[in-house]
Amino acid sequence: MLFNRSRETSRADGQPTVEQTDADGRKVLRLSGRWTTRTIADVDEEMEKFAGGAGRNPLALDLSGIERMDTAGAWLIGRFIEKANAKGTDVSLQGQTEAMDVLLTAIREAAGQKRPEGPARQNLAIRGLEGLGRAVYAARDDFLAAMNILGATIRGGQMKIGRGHGVNLAAIFNQIDRMGVGAIPVIVLMSTIVGAIVAQQGAFQLRYFGADIFVVDLVGILVLRELGVLMTAIMIAGRSGSAITAEIGSMKMREEVDALTVIGLNPVGVLVFPRLVALVIALPCLTIIANFAAIAGAIGITWTYSGIAPEAFLDRLRSAIDVGTFLVGMIKAPFMAMIIGIIASVEGMKVGGSAESLGLHVTASVVKSIFIVVILDGMFAIFFAQINF
Repeated sequence: MLFNRSRETSRADGQPTVEQTDADGRKVLRLSGRWTTRTIADVDEEMEKFAGGAGRNPLALDLSGIERMDTAGAWLIGRFIEKANAKGTDVSLQGQTEAMDVLLTAIREAAGQKRPEGPARQNLAIRGLEGLGRAVYAARDDFLAAMNILGATIRGGQMKIGRGHGVNLAAIFNQIDRMGVGAIPVIVLMSTIVGAIVAQQGAFQLRYFGADIFVVDLVGILVLRELGVLMTAIMIAGRSGSAITAEIGSMKMREEVDALTVIGLNPVGVLVFPRLVALVIALPCLTIIANFAAIAGAIGITWTYSGIAPEAFLDRLRSAIDVGTFLVGMIKAPFMAMIIGIIASVEGMKVGGSAESLGLHVTASVVKSIFIVVILDGMFAIFFAQINF
């Protein structure tokens, strides 16, 4: 916004000037020249000195000599008035035009908006209850989104919105290869180490009672019922769950998900369904591999640490476990796979348009998946104990 006044300038070059005079017993600052962005630097220091030396006596600003003013000049005058008022000086304006009034009013309003009075700080109890309420509402939204994805998945691989079904076998096998076959090395390594650690610690404690052989019962039951499927699910949540969230989230950022909807395809059927089916197939298979790897690690440790030969280990294992022990772990695997896939997909669909949002939701996907998987494992353990299975 720019104000112009056609008049003879007080200086040949039109540079701004500030002159102090006395009129009717009060000080008057007469401003003249061009008060624009290019020129106000010449009087900035001078205006600072006048503002710093302002006393209790009233002060008038005479703007009649200003021939041009823009927002920068109005800001300088507004800053002067603010500092003078802070020292107790009553500043009045005279000689200004209507255009000047508009500029100065806008500067005052903008300055007032920059320093709003903050709301009263709430006490700790209210802030805690507010946070709890927000968490409950966020959990409700996540649950509804998860049920929407689960329902669409159970309905089938609906590729086109509202028209027929189609299962893309190539996409499913590709995801099985990435989530299942690609995870075998890390699952085998982790399970072997965990089985060896459990066997070593169990044998170390049981040898005080002369019951080294019972380490086979400990390893067999613990691995087949709990640790095999739980550790596999945690690894898949960190490896494949984060990948699902990152892939869907990246497509969401680039608006590829919206593009699928525009061309008539169902994003859940195209993106989520193959990954969920692949997880449900891959996780039980990986659990079986993890069980074998953990038992192999336990056999190696008990042979070298406790002198239990592999033949004796397998013979004792055969009598310590039954089909039910194996089925307990296998029943959990598909449920854990569905939870990991659904949570990862929901978090991927929630990604915004920034890389920061993608990182936050990938982290949330892994944390939530592991948390829910552990809770589900505990619930299954209680349930199977109640029915004596």
